[in-house]
Order: sequence, then C-alpha cells, then structure tokens
Amino acid sequence: MNTLTANDAKRNFGELLLNAQREPIKISKNSKDAVVVMSIKDYEELETMKAEYVKHCFESAKEDLAQGNVVDGETFLNAL
Repeated sequence: MNTLTANDAKRNFGELLLNAQREPIKISKNSKDAVVVMSIKDYEELETMKAEYVKHCFESAKEDLAQGNVVDGETFLNAL
C-alpha cells in the first residue's frame, strides 16, 4: 500500500483519486497514519464482508443457544 503525506495528497488530489481506484492509499499526517482512501467498489466489498461476518456470528450464536451451549454472565466475567 502506498503512503502519502497529507500535504502531498492535497497537492496531488486528482492523482490520489486515480490511484485509489487501483489500490487503497494510506495518508499520514505528522508522521502518523491517519486515513486510507479507497475506491467505492473496494469500500462496498469491505462493508459486505463485514455484514456477512456479523450475520455468520449471529447464526452461530443462535445455533449455540439452541444446543444449550451457553455460559452465564458471572461465569464468563470470572473467566476473564
């Protein structure tokens, strides 16, 4: 992943937009990573993957609940 400073990103914004269509671009400010600019397609795919993962976790939890694979809150907190 390429990294640009915030000043470089501002100065070359058009180029940043073109490059972000091909791969995500990391932008740093004051030598610290600040944001990632990515194509809308990549963003939508990422959001879809996150939603599918949450759905999978929810379905898995429902199955555990139906099978009685549960732990009460006090036991869980004590295990921490």
